[in-house]
Amino acid sequence: MDPSDVPALRQVLLATRSALEAEGPARVHAESEVVPSANDEDEAPHREMDQSIASARNRARADRIAAIDQALARLADDSDAFGVCSTCGDDIAPRRLALMPFVRLCVSCQTAADGAPGGRHTRKKVTDYGY
Repeated sequence: MDPSDVPALRQVLLATRSALEAEGPARVHAESEVVPSANDEDEAPHREMDQSIASARNRARADRIAAIDQALARLADDSDAFGVCSTCGDDIAPRRLALMPFVRLCVSCQTAADGAPGGRHTRKKVTDYGY
């Protein structure tokens, strides 16, 4: 990575972190806050789904902020090593870094880490289970 790119990457990381913090957590309603209605039986699954989605968004947001903080620490510790895959040591593609400056792995290593052999999807079919 070109050392002249470091300030721009730092600014992107800081701006992304700031936007995530400004967005704030998704609201998860406690059951005691929900006013029961005549159709409560029909509304319960929707409330549960909304709570599940909000919780997942909050976890993803917290994970993204943690990844950004780690990237900022890597930039501060050793900016020359920033943009190098932590698994294979190859340079991470500039476009990948531009889109996700907090990544630690190149595309090949990320694919291997995600468990998708050869980059193919691993979705199972009903026939894979021997029914």
